[in-house]
Formats: sequence, structure tokens, C-alpha cells
Amino acid sequence: MKVLKFGGTSVGSPQRMKEVSALINDGKQKIVVLSAMSGTTNALVEIASYLKKNNREAANVCINRLRHIYKEHVGNLHAKPEFAERTMQFLLGTFDNLLTMVSREYTPELEKEILAQGELMSTNMVIAYLQEQGIKATLIPALDYMMIDENGEPDLHYIKEHLKDILKKQPGYEIYLTQGFITRNRKGEIDNLQRGGSDYTACLIGAAVGAEEIQIWTDIDGMHNNDPRIVEHTTPVRQLNFEEAAELAYFGAKILHPTCIQPARYAGVPVRLLNTMDPQAPGTLINNEMRRGTIKAVAAKDNITAIKIVSSRMLLATGFLRKVFEIFETYNTSIDMVTTSEVGVSLSIDNKSRIVPILEELKKYGAVEVDEDMCIVCVVGDLTGERIGVASEIIEAFKEIPVRMISYGGSEHNISFLISKDDKKAALCALSRQLFGEKE
Repeated sequence: MKVLKFGGTSVGSPQRMKEVSALINDGKQKIVVLSAMSGTTNALVEIASYLKKNNREAANVCINRLRHIYKEHVGNLHAKPEFAERTMQFLLGTFDNLLTMVSREYTPELEKEILAQGELMSTNMVIAYLQEQGIKATLIPALDYMMIDENGEPDLHYIKEHLKDILKKQPGYEIYLTQGFITRNRKGEIDNLQRGGSDYTACLIGAAVGAEEIQIWTDIDGMHNNDPRIVEHTTPVRQLNFEEAAELAYFGAKILHPTCIQPARYAGVPVRLLNTMDPQAPGTLINNEMRRGTIKAVAAKDNITAIKIVSSRMLLATGFLRKVFEIFETYNTSIDMVTTSEVGVSLSIDNKSRIVPILEELKKYGAVEVDEDMCIVCVVGDLTGERIGVASEIIEAFKEIPVRMISYGGSEHNISFLISKDDKKAALCALSRQLFGEKE
């Protein structure tokens, strides 16, 4: 059995829903995970935001605007009146429920319940269309088996046992349709998976059922070897190791969240990134195979702040780095890159919301310098120490670009450079020429 996930743009209109339905109707048994229709989650976020500000009138206006959009969609989705009526009644009930929600007092729990409505609507629309076409399909609500624990982490044992039980009680269907992103928490409340959303759902399901393959369908032909928004003539990477994919996702490749594929990795289930606009394209396969001697891709992460702490007390001292890192831990701020010398440590962060108290604490231990508007550019592939000349080949691309920091050796798959954001395009283009022989 395969698990297929389709994002918001893939089900962003009645026509796209029909195209996805045709794509998954191949007679083979599968679990299909859907996101909310594109634009819906943003609208629901806006509704929750107005409710939080106690502006119920504006929230109601947003609900009615969204209701109008969906009513038009129903007429364009269904050909048979009975199925159109069924879908319309469900949607009208959902919008009535939303109006009831915004009459309540705002709580974070209520906001999550509001945000869940997008996936509930998209899956109910598509299941009705599939059944209208005579396809053996059924809806398995994510809220019946998806669970997170007290720390917001998926309860893999609970998911596996409950999902298998649901599938056992509903045998013989070709398509099992379910929602991405939404889950219940230990209190039984509607919650969400946060990191990776629907991709995370698909990987959790794939791991739980021991799927043959997990397919993530988007509007992009797999993961590219550089940022196609900046560099011309990029090409899809046909295979990535799970670690390589996680590195690229963390350092800027937006097609995946870095943690969402971890359940698949640990279960040994391959993940394939495919394009709904070009279903025949091979996309990108992510698995546990490591292809030696290959540089796979380049990615960049923006909005980086560099911090340098210089202190003579660091010389031959023990515990200095521990004190520095404890400050960042206290203020719940992750560190991206670290380099050290005898009397100093330089590091970078991508979240500066708590930078003021962090800097105040750091000044107790040395002189502090801060550089904002920086960018991390990383090169991902086989960078094992045995590979002679690979580092110098990469560094050659930076011969005309000022480099603030270099991180190499912390991973066998990544070498990272901290540069000014103004040099980002030049760096990405230079790396493409150097590593892939591509023009700007």
C-alpha cells in the first residue's frame, strides 16, 4: 500500500480536485492525505485573529466570504444533484459551526478547532466526488487515530494501533481518504501537528502501516539542486538520502519541513516528491541509500543573525562554551552554526525575538559583536573526510564573496557558509557554475 499526500494547491479548485481524483484512481489500494484548499487556512487564521481581537463582526464577514467561495465550488465539482446537495449540506453545517465558534470566548484551543475546518471541508468534498464517480473510496477521519502527547509529539504507538484497527474494520476499499495536519491531543481536544503539517501526517501514516512508498505531491518537480527562484537552469535532484533531504529542508528548501520525514526514515519507508502538474515526471526519491562521491544540491537560509563573543577568560578555560550555550537554552533560541578560536566563539541564530536579553547575558562573559541580515548557504551531498579536494572545490566558488563563517565537519553531508544577504544570489550562482556546470 502507498500513501499519497496532496497539498493545498493540488486541491485548490474543483478542477484540481477532479484531476487529483483521476490521478489516484488507478485501481490500487492506497491512503490519500489531503490538505485544506489553498487560501482556506489563511482565511481561517484571519478569522481566528479577529476573534482574538474580539472583533466578531469582522470574523463573521470573513466566514461569509469563504462560504460564498465554497458554494460556487460545489456547483463546479458535482454533476449529480444528490451529491451536490450532500456536499452543500456538509459545507453549510461547517460554516454554521464556524459562526457558533466565533460567538465563543477566544482560547488557543478554539483557534486550533477553527483551523481544522479547512482539511475537514476538502476531504468531504473529494470523498463525495470520488463516490459520485463510482470509485470504492471511504473517509477515515484523522481525529479518530491521530494523537499527540503532552509535549506535542506524535504518539506513534497510538497512531499505529488505531489506524490498523480502522483499516481492518473497513476492508476492500481502493482509496482511504484522510485529513492532514489535524490531530487530537491527550485531552481529546482538536490540535495540529505544526511541523510539516500534512507532510508529517503522510509520513506518520506511512510508518504506521509499513507503506511501500510515501508520495508527497506538490506543484514542483521534486527538490531542485539550487533555488529556481534565484538561479536559472536548476534541475531536479533524482535521489537524496534522508539526512541530505533533512539538511536541505532545514537550510531553506521549502518543499519539505526538516522533521516531517523522520518517521519514514526510521521505518525505512522511501518518500517520493512528485508534481501534480506533471504526473509523469520521476520527481525526487528520498531513501536510506547514500550515493558516494556526489554533491546533490545547494540551499540558502535567510534572516540570520551572527553573534561573536570574545573573551580572554576563554583561553584554556573549561566551561566557557557551556555557559554560552546555556544562555541560548534559557531563552529557547536554537543555534545554527558555531565556530571557535582560542579566545572567541562565533555563532548564528535565525530567531532574534529574544536577542536583547541574550546579548545582555552574553556581555557578562566577553565583548559581543552582532551582524544582522546575514544568510547561510549550504552545500549538501557526500562530504566524507576521505573525499580529497571536495572542500577546496566548493570554497573556490566563494573566491570573490566575503565569508563570515564556515562550518565543516559537523556533518558528513553539509558544508555551510555565513555571508551577507546581499551576496546570496552571487553565491548561489557561483556554486551552480562550480558544482553543476550551470549558467546563471
